[in-house]
Amino acid sequence: MRLIAALIGLALFTAATVFAGTTKTYQVTGPVLEVKDDMIVVQKGKEKWEIARDKDTKVTGGLQVGSKVTVTYTMKAATIDAKAAAKAGKKK
Repeated sequence: MRLIAALIGLALFTAATVFAGTTKTYQVTGPVLEVKDDMIVVQKGKEKWEIARDKDTKVTGGLQVGSKVTVTYTMKAATIDAKAAAKAGKKK
């Protein structure tokens, strides 16, 4: 009985770890407007997308201004500032 409970617990822990580790990825494609060691600016339509990068960012091909690129990225919170929920108005 203890063995079954331990195996179920291990299975649940493994499943939770796998799902917690998956982060949705997004893409933006367009010409490069600016390249620096820590960021890249990509034109998408009329918008300019400034995306941070670091030493772990994998770059294939020649990255330079004017190149057409596809950037794959994830959204990661840097800080979260929570405020108290607004109170509901009085009902009449």
